[in-house]
Amino acid sequence: MRLNPPFRPATPDDAHALAELVDFASEGLALYLWTKFAGPAGDPWAMGRERALRETGSFSYRNAIVCEHEGRAAAALIGYPLARLPEPIPDTMPAMFVPLQELENLAPGTWYVNVLAAYPRHRGQGHGTALLSLAEQQAAAAQCDGLSIIVSDSNTGARRLYERCGYREQARRAKIKEDWHNPGTQWVLLSKLQ
Repeated sequence: MRLNPPFRPATPDDAHALAELVDFASEGLALYLWTKFAGPAGDPWAMGRERALRETGSFSYRNAIVCEHEGRAAAALIGYPLARLPEPIPDTMPAMFVPLQELENLAPGTWYVNVLAAYPRHRGQGHGTALLSLAEQQAAAAQCDGLSIIVSDSNTGARRLYERCGYREQARRAKIKEDWHNPGTQWVLLSKLQ
C-alpha cells in the first residue's frame, strides 16, 4: 500500500517508539507483561523493543504504520488479518490472554487493529482517524470482511473515536488482571463491516 507523508511503514529504527505506543494502547498491560517476562534482573523496555524488532508475529514493526512529526514517530497503527478459521484456544495460554483470544475468535476474517496510539502531545490532532482510514485501505487490499478492534471498557476516549469511525460493539469478556492495575473490568470487541 502506498503511503503519503506524514505516514510511512515502520522500520527497525522505530522499535523504541513502537514499544512505548503499544504500552499506551494497552494501558500499561504491555509493560506489566514485559516486566514479568524480563524477570527481576531484566529490562522490560528492552523486551518490548525486541518484540517490535521481530520479523514475524503480531507485534512486529512489519505490521506497523507510523505517523511522523518533525522526523519522529507521533502515532502508530499495528494491524493484520485474522484467520478465517480461528484456532482453538490452547490450555497452555496464560489466563490473562484467554478473554482477548475469545474475542478475536469472534471476528474471523477481519483486519485486526491490534494497536492504535499516539503520544499524549500528539493526541486530538486527527492522527487516530487518519490511521483508522489507512487500516480500512489495508483491510480492503487484503480482502477482509471488515475490521475489528478490542478496547478496555474504561478507555472511553478511544471508544468514542472508534464509534465515530463506524465501529460497533459486538461482544464483551471479563478481564483477568492478575496484578495488573487497570480501572476497566471488561474487554470490548468492536467491529466495522467493509
